[in-house]
Amino acid sequence: MKIVALAGGIGGARFLRGLLAAAPEAEITVIGNTGDDISLFGLRVCPDLDTVMYTLGGGINEEQGWGRAEETFTVKEELAAYGVGPDWFGLGDRDFATHIVRTQMLAAGYRLSAVTEALCDRWQPGVRLLPMTDDQVETHVVVEDEQGRRAIHFQEWWVRMRASVPALSIAAVGAAESTPAPGVLAAIEAADVVLFPPSNPVVSIGTILAVPGIRDAVATKTVVGVSPIVGGAPVRGMADACLAAIGVETSARAVAEHYGLGLLDGWLVDEADAGVRVEGIDVRSRPLLMRDAETTAAIARAALDLAVELKRAGVAE
Repeated sequence: MKIVALAGGIGGARFLRGLLAAAPEAEITVIGNTGDDISLFGLRVCPDLDTVMYTLGGGINEEQGWGRAEETFTVKEELAAYGVGPDWFGLGDRDFATHIVRTQMLAAGYRLSAVTEALCDRWQPGVRLLPMTDDQVETHVVVEDEQGRRAIHFQEWWVRMRASVPALSIAAVGAAESTPAPGVLAAIEAADVVLFPPSNPVVSIGTILAVPGIRDAVATKTVVGVSPIVGGAPVRGMADACLAAIGVETSARAVAEHYGLGLLDGWLVDEADAGVRVEGIDVRSRPLLMRDAETTAAIARAALDLAVELKRAGVAE
């Protein structure tokens, strides 16, 4: 079976680990969000790609869900001693090495997809990890605070501000002019099913779908998503702040409607949302909290089973 999954960071990476356990013989291609990418200290940082790579490759800080295990922060401390910022983005020493390699390869003319493949040669994540595009796309947020109305990088709003200042709007800058990375459209075309993990529907899945050609390609396949919203609140993170910025209610039903009929065929919601109904979309309920390896694999298996069932029924294909 050929599976394509669109993924952001922590939630997507953990779901993918469950998917590998649930479908060990499947050929899995992951299309990773690069809208969170940022340049810091002269280095190109790709948080979501790295979180997937580290998680599936066994190098993630399990407690945080991001960054490297057994990390040290000597470089960060030395930068602080020089008064060099930003100090709000926590890059560790081991993590710095990844960004140095990436930046050197990009400067040498390699494209992000080739760099990602080279980095994955070390980590062996068990999936084919592709960036959504080789072009630079960055998510920016318009806020209004004591400094007035201004646009800032998503990471500053998300990490430094903890989304405490409401976002007036969110934009994936450069997405409209970008093209899918090599292999992305071919992987979708060859896929038996497409899965949306419980990643942020606005700045993760939504940004990937904003790359021209990807949404149309996905719409031709049988697509099942896993709700990132349980009982009216995000499972983790601040997806509610992102949804508010685009005028979407924080609910499992509203997120499914946001993805839309014609794109989403099946939708897994938590038992807390068992009464959710969305016209034209097959909604199933089951426990969705990824408490451990076993429960996560069960969630991934349920999503895959629903996708296979809908495919056999001729939905979308």
